[in-house]
Amino acid sequence: QVQLVESGGGLVQSGGSLRLSCAASRSIPSFYTMLWHRQGPGNERELVASITSRGGTTYIDSAKGRFTISRDNAKNMVYLQMTSLKPEDAAVYYCNAVNPFGGGEYWGQGTQVTVSS
Repeated sequence: QVQLVESGGGLVQSGGSLRLSCAASRSIPSFYTMLWHRQGPGNERELVASITSRGGTTYIDSAKGRFTISRDNAKNMVYLQMTSLKPEDAAVYYCNAVNPFGGGEYWGQGTQVTVSS
C-alpha cells in the first residue's frame, strides 16, 4: 500500500508563497497522474491542479498563473508551488495519485494552508 504524505503547509500572509510537497512511501508508477485537491471550511473538495506522466498540467481557473504543479518521478515527489496567495486559497490541501487506466488511487492526509488578510 502506498502512503502519500503532504508537507509545506502553514500560515502565510496574503500575497505570500508556499511550496507544498507530497512524498510517496514507495515508488508510484510514473504513468500515474498526480493531483492536488483542496477543501476549505464549508466547501466541497475541489481539484486544484493535475500533472500527467508526460508533464501535461491542468489548473483550476483561480489558480492559473499563480500555482505550478510539478513532479519528480525519481524521488517519488510531487510539488505545488503557490504564489500570490489569497485568503480564499486557505484550505486543507490533499495529494492524490490516480492510475489513469483504472484500478489504483491513493490519497494523503492533507496539509493545512492558512492565508491571513
